[in-house]
Amino acid sequence: MPLNKDALNVLRMDRKADDVALRRRTRPWLIGGAAALLLLMAAVFWLLLKPSYIYVQTAAARAVQDPTGSATGARLLNASGYVVPRLQAVVSSKVMGKVSAVLIEEGMHVKAGQVLARLDDSTARDQVNVAKSQLAAAQALVSQTEVEHDNAARDLERSKALYVRHLVSQSEMDGATTKEASLKAALDSAREQAGVAQNNLDLDQQMLDDTVIRAPFAGVVVSKDAQPGEMISPNSAGSGFTRTGICTVVDMTSLEIEVDVNEAYIGRVHTGQQVDAVLDGYPDWHIPSHVVSIIPTADRDKATVKVRVGFDKLDPRILPQMSIQVWFLGEEGGEGAATQAARVEIPQTALHKDGTTPYVFIFNDGRVERRAVKVGAGTGSDVEVLSGVSDGEKVIVGSDKPLADGARVRETDKPSSN
Repeated sequence: MPLNKDALNVLRMDRKADDVALRRRTRPWLIGGAAALLLLMAAVFWLLLKPSYIYVQTAAARAVQDPTGSATGARLLNASGYVVPRLQAVVSSKVMGKVSAVLIEEGMHVKAGQVLARLDDSTARDQVNVAKSQLAAAQALVSQTEVEHDNAARDLERSKALYVRHLVSQSEMDGATTKEASLKAALDSAREQAGVAQNNLDLDQQMLDDTVIRAPFAGVVVSKDAQPGEMISPNSAGSGFTRTGICTVVDMTSLEIEVDVNEAYIGRVHTGQQVDAVLDGYPDWHIPSHVVSIIPTADRDKATVKVRVGFDKLDPRILPQMSIQVWFLGEEGGEGAATQAARVEIPQTALHKDGTTPYVFIFNDGRVERRAVKVGAGTGSDVEVLSGVSDGEKVIVGSDKPLADGARVRETDKPSSN
């Protein structure tokens, strides 16, 4: 039976039509995949090539002004110290005893020689009375011996007169002479004993007087250290129940300032130099002062030299041990005045050192600029910059990564990890 070709052609599958349909269905997926691949590649390239920033914290430099507000001189150096008295004493007794009365309170003004306290003097008074009795007995013995000696001296004179006339023997004459000499020696001894008794009385009287404690100089009582009934001793007795002082007296007219100046800047200080002082308790009160002396030795541990500063005029508001800031001033129109306008203060954390050369990082339009500076003295958390930084410029005080000159940076308020 012959094959029907037309019937077979009807049964044949159209491969070309299937290929066209398949291409129509897969074309959107291919286009989408290619687009996604291009976007992914673009994102990777952007991440690899995007600018890298260091996040930093900044602070603005502040111009330093003359604290006195006057033209007397430019500020050369500042330091901190304390108000101290040149004349101060912890008043104690010369003898050990029990306190019977304390006649002062803190803040009381006392005069030189004023009675501050009294000790129990019963034993000392008894000793004085005994010494007086001994002195009286010694003086009575002197009087008795004087009478006997005077009588012996008269007998001797009579014996001499009779001996010349041969009315008494040699032995009687020798006896009269010996008696007078003996009583003269007894009189001298009695007088010496009376002197010893007088010295004992003076000593016991001094011990009695020492039970009265007096102010060594005029001043103000700043502390009261003992109460009635307590024991007091001029030396430490090794017990917490024995006091070594009654009170502390300060001469308020001797108040001055002691400051420690870094030995690297001591060359800027000289005797008689004008100083502006500001008490921490009165920050708006500027006290004119002057350098009294520079102590001629340094502290090797702190690398400082102690400087004494005196007040031009004392004031009742100035109290011992108050904290105080001082500024050493230069002469008007001098080198310090010429550079005063260029000085600024920046935080200590902005300052770095390369060996002995100090430098800072400046925030300059999103870039880091490393700049060498000349620094002055520190003031608390700040440091004075004499040159290299202008007023208002931003210095970098912290960063999340190490900084380098020219690095790209952005400001942030968050604390840095560096």
